[in-house]
Amino acid sequence: MSIQVENLSKNYGAQKALNNVSFSIKTGEIVGFLGPNGAGKSTLMKILTTYLEADGGKAAVNGKQVDQEKRDVQRSIGYLAENNPLYPDMYVREYLEFNAGIYKVGKERIEEVITMTGLTPEAGKKIRELSKGYKQRVGLATALLHDPEVLILDEPTTGLDPNQLMDIRELIKGLGKKKTVLLSTHIMQEVEAMCDRVIMIKKGTIVADKQLTALKEDQEQIIEVEFDYRVEEVLLQNIHGVTEVKNVAGFLYQLKFSTKKDMRPAVFDFAHDNGLKTLQLNQKNKNLENLFRELTADQS
Repeated sequence: MSIQVENLSKNYGAQKALNNVSFSIKTGEIVGFLGPNGAGKSTLMKILTTYLEADGGKAAVNGKQVDQEKRDVQRSIGYLAENNPLYPDMYVREYLEFNAGIYKVGKERIEEVITMTGLTPEAGKKIRELSKGYKQRVGLATALLHDPEVLILDEPTTGLDPNQLMDIRELIKGLGKKKTVLLSTHIMQEVEAMCDRVIMIKKGTIVADKQLTALKEDQEQIIEVEFDYRVEEVLLQNIHGVTEVKNVAGFLYQLKFSTKKDMRPAVFDFAHDNGLKTLQLNQKNKNLENLFRELTADQS
């Protein structure tokens, strides 16, 4: 496995930032790491990149223990931190040359990552003159300089406009064919567009770890229906395939079905058979954003 995490724990005083977290990621996998603010995402990423030490458990990157073989781990990781620290008074190419010297890579690699990340038109500017989106590209270019086997990206698409988003999305997807990518983001559409798998964390504990294809297959059908009178929920539960009934407000109900078959005709027939008028009838599916809200609802 490219990343192996076993029973990892980290405390900040009385607060448990990570509570016996375990998962593994193989080479060629792009994994979205999701959770509300304060859930423990950045803490775990900092442990994997050797910036922090865990209080318990073990973590390894490419077979190297993060607490014992730090230099080897650092060589194999490209890390884009959430705050993306840069030297604002350095020119883009100058900054990349500075980092290339640390990694001992040649100038040809600098030009490669400038092209890869779309920095060519901005390479002669000072970093402080760049937009937030281009600063993100500089951070990503720096993470790629030494051609690492593992990429750990904390909010990599922050500040990008729609065109930049598509470019960086395609870049990350391309990199994920040969590298391991663990990325944190609050943009669910980006996860659905880029990732093979999602891991969700809440209050330092993993609450979901699934392949994206499996999540899509598991999606429930949700129908919202409004009648002209209040209906007993027990009656609605008699509709074939209903797994859950919820009165949202007034005469508006949310019905969940275990089947992918469009169940709106069945709901309409129920209304007709019971002398009810259907004021609205909408179908929607539980997407990744719905699942995220459901699993992390009590933490903001």
